[in-house]
Amino acid sequence: MTTLSQAEIANWLALYAAAGVCCGLAVMLSVATSIYDLYRERAWLGLKSTGDVLRFLPRTWWRWQKSYLLSTPVTLLIVGSFAATLTWN
Repeated sequence: MTTLSQAEIANWLALYAAAGVCCGLAVMLSVATSIYDLYRERAWLGLKSTGDVLRFLPRTWWRWQKSYLLSTPVTLLIVGSFAATLTWN
């Protein structure tokens, strides 16, 4: 098994940091989008019983997941483009 050079370790750390920043931005934007959508639709007005609340929670989670997962191609494109600019020995 070969060991990584210092440049390769630095590149991998930079890629993980870039992916972390992109994912953090995606989380913040998807949460904001989900909250805005819930507010715009006034989704809480239909909550009349415990069953309504129990159905509301997974639907809200799924709404956020869809928003967040839609950012995956953009994250991959940004991090991939960044990786292409690094010098790999």
